[in-house]
Amino acid sequence: MNKEITIRLNRLHKAQQQVHDERARFNVLCCGRRWGKSQLATNLLCETAINGHPAGYFTPTYKLFDGTYKECLSALEPIIRRKNEHQFIELVTGGVIDFWSLENELAGRSRKYKRAIIDEGAFSRNLWTLWTESIRATLADLKGDAWFLSTPKGKNDFYKLYMRGKQKEKNWNAWQMSTYTNPYIDPSEIDDARHDLPELAFSQEYLAEFNDNIANPFGTEHIARCVRELSKKPAVCYGIDLAKSFDFTVIVGLDEDCNVCHFDRFQKDWAGTTEHIKRLPAGVPLAVDSTGVGDPIGEELARGRYVDLIKFTQQSKQQMMEGLAVKIQKGEVGFPDGQLKDELDSFEYEYTRTGVKYSAPQGLHDDCVCALALAVSKWKKNSTYGKYSIL
Repeated sequence: MNKEITIRLNRLHKAQQQVHDERARFNVLCCGRRWGKSQLATNLLCETAINGHPAGYFTPTYKLFDGTYKECLSALEPIIRRKNEHQFIELVTGGVIDFWSLENELAGRSRKYKRAIIDEGAFSRNLWTLWTESIRATLADLKGDAWFLSTPKGKNDFYKLYMRGKQKEKNWNAWQMSTYTNPYIDPSEIDDARHDLPELAFSQEYLAEFNDNIANPFGTEHIARCVRELSKKPAVCYGIDLAKSFDFTVIVGLDEDCNVCHFDRFQKDWAGTTEHIKRLPAGVPLAVDSTGVGDPIGEELARGRYVDLIKFTQQSKQQMMEGLAVKIQKGEVGFPDGQLKDELDSFEYEYTRTGVKYSAPQGLHDDCVCALALAVSKWKKNSTYGKYSIL
């Protein structure tokens, strides 16, 4: 006697159901954070496998498919024939779900799929090439469909695919869904994020809007509006990025209005660098990136001074750069034209397997940006009394 088995998939909200019902063969969903694209992806994968078909799930890094793998595993558990952790799930129906990282250039090759889902496609390098030269061919034998799901990141390859659907090319469809269309997210939470995040970051992350210069976390137009003459007022704090390897040591001082009043960029040996820093006005607080320079060097700098020794981690650097981005986009910091502005203009972020990485493009410097971010982190405006305070 056959036993009846019930498989429970995610209950889709109205906007998710709209996308599901309006699907074409090639589908591009641009959505805000917390919209629920992972739930939709899980349903699409499970539906395919339950019906006895093969499906492929692709993400930019291995870490990114972990959540969806676990959701599929949980939903399909009663009918799983065999599995290989984070590689595939095979069902008693004959269906299978393969999980791929696009870090693997051979992802999907020689496979045949009824459905391919490319999640966080905007953060994949060479998405267009991966699609046209690799993933597209996996759908030919079974006349399968494809889904590109992502928050946007500038007008890159994901944007090109989105426009194919937006312009209603044959067999293509596209949707742009903000986080506000998820009824399970309190709109006030999204409004709070609007106040906390830089303008460009909010429009991308929550409104799912494509921006020309979103790869730059500050926004080149905002950077240009913050250019001012070097202030002649005294510094109330300094940010110092110490040289590592072939980099420069950079010192940035901010006045009481959060305008740069001191800028110094140089290459010296450690003894010369220490003496250079000791010539800064006594009693003015310093925020120093001590990553990689060792505790004894930090202790030497701290003698007789107010010094915060900061060792950057990816998380702490992200927080500091996002704080600087807020200041720049609100026009609350000023700096002179030249090397500092050039580094701000070229500064980028990218999505990695461990989070968001902020840095200069390969071969360029970000010493000035780090020094400015350190200085800004040390400076805080007291709007009530019109005075500055030091954190």
